[in-house]
Amino acid sequence: MMTSELDRPRDWTWWVVAYVIAAIVIKVQVFSGTGLLDTFAFLALLASLFLASSVAMAPWARAAIFVVLLMAVIPYIGLRNTFYLDVVTQVGIFAALALGLNIVVGFAGLLDLGFVAFFAVGAYTWAIFGSAQANQFLSIGATASFFPLPPDFFFVILMLTVIIAATAGVLLGLPVLRLRGDYLAIVTLGFGEVIRVLANNLDKPVNITNGPRGITGIGQPLSSVAKALGTSLIPPFKWQALIYYALVLAVIGLAIFFTRRLDNSKIGRAWVAIREDEVAAQAMGVPLVRTKLIAFATGASFAGVMGALFASKQTFISPESFDFNQSIGVLAMVVLGGLGSVRGAIVGAAIVTILNLQVLKALSTWLNGLRADGVEILGYSLANLPAQFEPSKYERLIFGLILIAMMLYRPQGLVPEKRRAHELARKAGEINISAGAKKL
Repeated sequence: MMTSELDRPRDWTWWVVAYVIAAIVIKVQVFSGTGLLDTFAFLALLASLFLASSVAMAPWARAAIFVVLLMAVIPYIGLRNTFYLDVVTQVGIFAALALGLNIVVGFAGLLDLGFVAFFAVGAYTWAIFGSAQANQFLSIGATASFFPLPPDFFFVILMLTVIIAATAGVLLGLPVLRLRGDYLAIVTLGFGEVIRVLANNLDKPVNITNGPRGITGIGQPLSSVAKALGTSLIPPFKWQALIYYALVLAVIGLAIFFTRRLDNSKIGRAWVAIREDEVAAQAMGVPLVRTKLIAFATGASFAGVMGALFASKQTFISPESFDFNQSIGVLAMVVLGGLGSVRGAIVGAAIVTILNLQVLKALSTWLNGLRADGVEILGYSLANLPAQFEPSKYERLIFGLILIAMMLYRPQGLVPEKRRAHELARKAGEINISAGAKKL
């Protein structure tokens, strides 16, 4: 059947291209600092990526926007001010985590409240062997010290973290195969706490994790390349930040590729069948044990890779980096974006991370500036405003309010998966029909 002119979606190509050009010029030429307006200009620039992926436009323009923004504009802004590069890199790390959790929760319907445990497994794997920490329990002689491993050995460890984290996912999955819903959530929460407590206490009698003091001096990959590229205008630490940005982009690209392939595969359909009705899925021949274990292992491997990348970027980790709040934060990203939606997981991670790292801090800085200047509003001097009113102190409160609002008014998330949005719309229609029938 041929599509008529009226049925075709409107082409927004040139409107989006004009918006992207305007956002680039405003950010690069006008708001080039880190103030409140600069923050919103940067957000408007990042919104270009979401806009280009959402509206109907020519494929060449969509590809050009992604390439220009990700490969040229953001690196250029980041080399001028590494804060922006750090923000985008953090967004990428949490986006990969959200994609991994989305497989477990969104695709397979297995509520996991301890997902950060796999992140910790990957982080400690590289932190122990990429620093001198491994000498505490693996040194052979008084003078022999094989650690830290050379920084570029990071890529070998990165491959190993995929296997190690996936194994941890299977170990978690085995005892909880018969659990569902609240019971599964409680067990996974406990698993996350077990990993954190182990990291906190494995410093005696053998010092493996260095306990609550954490591990410092973690090696950074390609640091020799950063030093070689360093100049008086662009020092090595800026090149190192750009290298991490490129690594995160590569991992995100692979994560999106594998997630989409899995979603459209036989195993992806089996996950959805288990999510919708486990008994019916088993009756139709879906192997529950194997399918659930693959979901746990796949999601965990995403987290393990990003954990190793996070440890090398920060050069310091401690058990506090992997507490329960981190698991809830990643879950909030998935719910906010839309359960089961690949684009939704990335959008949710971007919103939560930027809100946390940039927007709330910029608002606090702006408010402190008004307080220092003694600005008055309706006769009340802001100099008398207590420091407890800083927006950055209410991060969890704001996230909680956002989640409540989402569950009440948009339970399918900001970018819902098509199948889930259709199901919610159908259920809402059935409820309305039922309510109408009762009135009659």
